[in-house]
Amino acid sequence: GPARGRGVTGDVVVVPVLRAGLGMLDAVLELIPGARVGHLGLQRDETTAVASQYYSKLPKGLRDSYVLMIDPMLATGGSAVAGLDLLYRAGARNVRIACIVAAPEGIGVVEQRFPDVHIYTPVVDEGLNAHKFIVPGLGDFGDRLYGTL
Repeated sequence: GPARGRGVTGDVVVVPVLRAGLGMLDAVLELIPGARVGHLGLQRDETTAVASQYYSKLPKGLRDSYVLMIDPMLATGGSAVAGLDLLYRAGARNVRIACIVAAPEGIGVVEQRFPDVHIYTPVVDEGLNAHKFIVPGLGDFGDRLYGTL
C-alpha cells in the first residue's frame, strides 16, 4: 500500500572509495539517478592500517551538495577519516557515509573526528581482530567482489 517518505531534492554527489565502493555505486544510482559521481582512491597498509591516497577525481561545487561517501567496510575508520579529510578540503560541507558492515572502533573514530557526519550501515559487527579486520566481517570486500582472493 501507500507509504510515506521523503525525496532528495538537492544536488547529490556520490563518492565511492575505490575499489570496493564501486560495488555499491550502481545500486545508489538506481535510488538517486541524477546524482553526480566522484572517486577517491584510498589504500590501507595491511601492516599499519593507515590509509594513503592514490587517486582523487571530484566534481566541482561540493559546498552546496549532499555528498555520500560509499565504502562497503568501515573497520578502523582510517580510510573513512582520510576520505572525509579529502572531501572537506575539496569544499564539501554536508557529508554522509554509507557502508555495508561496520565495526564499533571505526564508528568511534569517525564520530570523534567528524561528529556531524552521519553513518548509515545495516549491521555493526562485534569488533576488530588483532589484524584490524572486522569480526565476523566479510573478509576483503574488493577481493571478493572482483575475484582477486
